[in-house]
Amino acid sequence: MDLHEKKIARISEFLKNRVSNKKLTLKKKSVSHQVPKSKSYKSDSDTLDISDLNNIITIDKAKKTCTAEPGATFSDLVKSTIKHNLVPIVVPELKNITIGGAVSGCSVESTSYRYSGFHDTCLEYEIICTDGRVLKCTPENQNRLIFEMVHGAFGTLGIITKLRFRLMDAKTFVHLKYITCRNLKEYKELIWQHYHKKDIDFMDGIIHSKDQLVLCLGNFIDKVPYISRYGINGPYYKSTKNKKEDYLRTYDYFFRYDSDCHWIARKYGLENPLVRSLFGKHILGSENMLKTAKRLSSLQKLQRPDVVVDVMIPFSKLDEFYRFYVKEFDFFPLWIVPYRFRNYPWINREFLKSNRDKLFIDCAVYGMKQKKNKNYFKLLEDKLIQLGGIKTLISYNYYDKETFWKIFDKENYYHVKNMTDPNAQFLDIYTKTHIK
Repeated sequence: MDLHEKKIARISEFLKNRVSNKKLTLKKKSVSHQVPKSKSYKSDSDTLDISDLNNIITIDKAKKTCTAEPGATFSDLVKSTIKHNLVPIVVPELKNITIGGAVSGCSVESTSYRYSGFHDTCLEYEIICTDGRVLKCTPENQNRLIFEMVHGAFGTLGIITKLRFRLMDAKTFVHLKYITCRNLKEYKELIWQHYHKKDIDFMDGIIHSKDQLVLCLGNFIDKVPYISRYGINGPYYKSTKNKKEDYLRTYDYFFRYDSDCHWIARKYGLENPLVRSLFGKHILGSENMLKTAKRLSSLQKLQRPDVVVDVMIPFSKLDEFYRFYVKEFDFFPLWIVPYRFRNYPWINREFLKSNRDKLFIDCAVYGMKQKKNKNYFKLLEDKLIQLGGIKTLISYNYYDKETFWKIFDKENYYHVKNMTDPNAQFLDIYTKTHIK
């Protein structure tokens, strides 16, 4: 903790003495998990190095909590906590996603049908404002709105420098069952059943085609008849198409998609068995693949980028969305994560009134090439407005300002930004995430 306080003092002193008029960006140790773009907002800005904020400070076994710095990766966290038969309650699927990034980018996973996002398992944030002040933010203290608003703010409301969050009991292995449905009606009934019963540890899904909708149901177990390993041996997601069940080590289950990084493996031909066997150790894994994609992003055609996006659909509107998706996109696989939704203060209050759903479905489109002369990102955005859905901001966003602030809460956002970034040293969220 003494070392942490020294880091905080260094950052705070830098900010107090900063006189530059340029915007401020942060240098981190881990690669960014936002979709690489051909133009960067960082090209004309000053950089603050916070790459040393990556330590796990304490694991409290009795209280089942962990305190760590924002650059700590979920891979390191799981390795450390599982020694005590504990793990983070929500673990994003890529090894080098950081806990700070999970809060800023609204990370979800297969426990989200019960626990919502990683932010919803957090108890306290330490935040440094751009004038050097250090704030303790919890859901109960005077900074509770700041606590809520840094969730999904993509690092535009100050610097998260420490987090305390809850852990849950875990076992060594995960047993997975794959249930195949032939239509959306069956699929929804099965999701709803488990959502209400809360009778499994993990639930997500992969829609491989219009008549093969697979729901992946998982539970912690102590002993297994065999262990499957993916990565060099092939992409995990393909196994769900043919298998009825599977057994993975808990660590491997959490990061079952890491060797593919979803769209990147398919985009660059890295699902080829020969390529994986010969070069897998050097090229597979989200860290390597995102770095490569970032280097190649300057070659992308900015007006026709591949579609990589998560959209959150109210459960009651899933039928309408799916009909639209099959008609306009007809692209599979489609990744599915059921999500227990709550009325977050960063969502426009009028927008929230449009639906009463407590269950949303995160539908993830990974790597669809755009067809004809349509902008498929914009097509999704327009449909989401009709359905009361919400699009994550990790990739290309075409919202105009007026539409953007009909979805996101402008009043709460700027109320907090004026407190935590009084001189507007960070870009605002619209400018940072909007397509250039």
